[in-house]
Order: sequence, then structure tokens, then C-alpha cells
Amino acid sequence: MERTLVLVKPDAIQRGLIGTIMNRFERKGLKLIALKFMKLDDALINKHYAHLVDKPFFPFIKAFMTSAPVIASVWEGLDCIEIVRRIAGITNARQAETGTIRGDFGVSVQKNLIHASDGPEAAEEEIARFFQPDELQAYDLFMTAVLYSGDELGG
Repeated sequence: MERTLVLVKPDAIQRGLIGTIMNRFERKGLKLIALKFMKLDDALINKHYAHLVDKPFFPFIKAFMTSAPVIASVWEGLDCIEIVRRIAGITNARQAETGTIRGDFGVSVQKNLIHASDGPEAAEEEIARFFQPDELQAYDLFMTAVLYSGDELGG
């Protein structure tokens, strides 16, 4: 099973969209294996957005991401990264399709409600950045048998 990191950003926190956003992943059938309500510090933001530190808009990102807490979560499922990114919608919320989180609730490029890992390597690095291994919960999701066929699960 694949894993991915999702951050519910400060704008979604301020707008009371935590449950709405998390519910989209649950309804799809993804398994929540870690959850943390946290305030990001400069070191974590600088590391998470290292690829943007030299950009002129980085101070705005830092100010935004420290303006309120975030919800950090890890989700698990087959093709989880792609599924989460499709549910999230494209980065520019003004152009995101209706039916996606950003398309339904967002109007900004930077204040776009949610962060989702963009690939397996990024997911692994980002999960390790926000969670210790013992914070990831292993358990059987009882509905797995009705979500996937046996051949999808290797059985």
C-alpha cells in the first residue's frame, strides 16, 4: 500500500474546512494512519519548502503557513498519491475542477487549502519530516475487502 502526506493549510483551518477535507479522503476509502494538529516553525517550513526558499514569494508562503496551525496527516491505499492529488485538484484553485477540494472551496494559488505529496519519493521524505515512525498507526481497515478486489491486493 502506498502512503502520502496531506497538510490541511491555515486557510482551511480558519474557514472550518478540516472535517470537510478529511471526509473526502475517508469517503474515497483511503486509510488514515497518522494525524497531528501543529504549528509550523521556521526550520520545518524552510525544509519543507526548500525548493522555494530563493523565490521572491517565499516570505509570503512562510507568513501564511505560520499564520495558524495545520493538520498533518498520512493516508494509505493503492495509488494513494494519485488519488489524493486528484481529490485535491490543481494548485491554482481558480482553475481547479469543480468536485475537487480546491475547485469547490479555493480561489487562490498560494492559499489553496491543502498540500499533497507529488510522488513516492516526496511522500516518503515529507512523511518522515512531519511524523516519527511510531506515530504511523498500523491497523486493519475492515472495509478493505469491499474496496479492492483480491487480485488488486495480491491475493
